[in-house]
Amino acid sequence: MKIKGATLKELAFIISDYLGKNGVEVVLSGGACVSLYTQNKYMSYDLDFVLISSEAHKKTRDLLITIGFIENGRYFRHPDTEYFLDFLPSPLSVGEEPVKEINKIKRGKRILSLLSPTDCIKDRLAAYFYWDDRQSLEQAILVLKDQPADLAEVERWSKKEGNEDKFMLFLEKARKSIKKINT
Repeated sequence: MKIKGATLKELAFIISDYLGKNGVEVVLSGGACVSLYTQNKYMSYDLDFVLISSEAHKKTRDLLITIGFIENGRYFRHPDTEYFLDFLPSPLSVGEEPVKEINKIKRGKRILSLLSPTDCIKDRLAAYFYWDDRQSLEQAILVLKDQPADLAEVERWSKKEGNEDKFMLFLEKARKSIKKINT
């Protein structure tokens, strides 16, 4: 398993595939999804994986140590890469709602499971809604620019989360940003 020199995308495939082949199902979320969906217009240095099984943390830890990762608090680092891994507990959700769709991307024989573009936008908006994280708002806009997404679903979810006002601000900023590109 070659980790040295792996890009964020390559490392995501390596880890997801390795864990999957060893019985641990994970889904990539967070800023790494934004990086993948925007061809690195936003660059993340951490890969946030959500563990699908709540019992998988110890097994994940043991598997990562076997391939040279070192546990550092809640993160895992490898001496051959600048990227680090974080494993979030199940359930896989955005805000208060379970994720409805998981994308699976195949590269050669490896498979990577990640949030859909729509759920990636919701994930980034959740950070904006609840922690007023402006960087996450910008990340949601970047994904919307580069990927087809269901804005009606994002709006429905935003209302259910009690953040219709912040959703409207997101929509306004996104329209302005996209208009700049189209002119």
